Amino acid sequence: MRFSKLIIAAILTLINLPFFAGCAGPRGDLATFNHHFAAADCITSADFAQAKIKKSDKPAGEDLLWTLQYASAERMCGNYPASTDSFDKSENMLKYYDEQSKLGDVIGSTIVNENVVPYKGEEYDGVMVNTYKALNFIAERKFDLARIEFNRALDRQRRAKENFNAQIRKLEQNIQKQNTKNKKFDVKATIDDPNTYALLEQKYPSLSQFKAYPDFVNPFATYMAGLFFTLVGDYDKAEYLLKESYGMVPENTCIAEDLLATDQALSAGRPIENMVWVIFENGLGPVKEEFRIDLPLFLVTGKVRYVGLALPKLTFRDHAYPYLTVRTENATSRTKLLADMDRVVQTEFSKDFKAILTRTLISATAKAAAQYALEDQDTSWAAVAMAFYNFATTAADLRIWTALPKNFQLARCQMPNNHKLTIIPPGGIPFDIGIPQCTNAVVYVKIVRPGTNPAFDVMIF
Repeated sequence: MRFSKLIIAAILTLINLPFFAGCAGPRGDLATFNHHFAAADCITSADFAQAKIKKSDKPAGEDLLWTLQYASAERMCGNYPASTDSFDKSENMLKYYDEQSKLGDVIGSTIVNENVVPYKGEEYDGVMVNTYKALNFIAERKFDLARIEFNRALDRQRRAKENFNAQIRKLEQNIQKQNTKNKKFDVKATIDDPNTYALLEQKYPSLSQFKAYPDFVNPFATYMAGLFFTLVGDYDKAEYLLKESYGMVPENTCIAEDLLATDQALSAGRPIENMVWVIFENGLGPVKEEFRIDLPLFLVTGKVRYVGLALPKLTFRDHAYPYLTVRTENATSRTKLLADMDRVVQTEFSKDFKAILTRTLISATAKAAAQYALEDQDTSWAAVAMAFYNFATTAADLRIWTALPKNFQLARCQMPNNHKLTIIPPGGIPFDIGIPQCTNAVVYVKIVRPGTNPAFDVMIF
């Protein structure tokens, strides 16, 4: 009876805490931000995201997520100092979470769900933070700082696999602890059971049906670093990075042309001159939606009234345009796919999905064990309350950096004599971009949806 009273007291305490609002709040806030951002309203998007960031010494809740969103909105507005400052804060938060123990997170997500754990970012978040910072610095012609950020982005990609393996080892330890604590419910057996994955395949068939990139490597970050080192004359480093990029995107002939030009610069000692690269940041990246499944039957006993899982799945949004036509006074070309951010996100998400499933199972198992114990003591009224609590707190973590694009595209051409490009979206309104006098230029164009105003900048070298 004492155990029952403790359980009910815990339920009532938790119900009075803002856990349920915590499940719904970020979802509604993300939907509002997405609405503003998809309309290319960078000012309202920035204001909304900034208002969600808590002013505290240590990051908590969705601070990191909203700091990323704010930095992206300011970048779209062309406010590079504010964007870089916010990306700096994001990087500090990522570093803070890397250094923290995960013990408290496991306990919190076990009692309620993963939404009570602070948003800590993904590996691709960190890579894109440093890549965007590098691009901000290029726009401000701070090439030494851009070099540092590209090197950090490349180092993040190198270390990502090590970090992921360390997380898996820690998760396996938590599984062993959970099985020792709740002997009637075997988490590992559920994870290894073919029925579990049959249910997942039925509910989420696209989980494994995609073409993955190499482990935690983002072709956009790698290519932009290679292009940068080409343009600042570091051809040895550029050649290695462009080879890696071409290996990931062999169908993009622009990268092959870059690689050939870099090889010629190395062998002949002639710098690359009078070229223009057009980068197209296209559309909107994925969001997460929730789906639910029942646990495999061998976990369920007659003394458990409700056991279920709520899991996230990726939902992909549209591009703005399939390509852009780039017209000069002498030639016309089209942008070609450079990096599919859907694939970047899906590659990491599919690798992390087993960990997400495991943590969700640990949470469901702990709740089932408490419900079982109440039924076993013939306190069915308490078990009913626990079943209700289990149902109410079964919610997937749908937090994701939604300001990322669907893909990046690339075109290259000779510098036109009149220093003017005409960008033509298929079915859209053409617009002209003037290029100042320079040796080479990178024209960066961002369009989130058809018909929205493009954001663009010209970075000169």
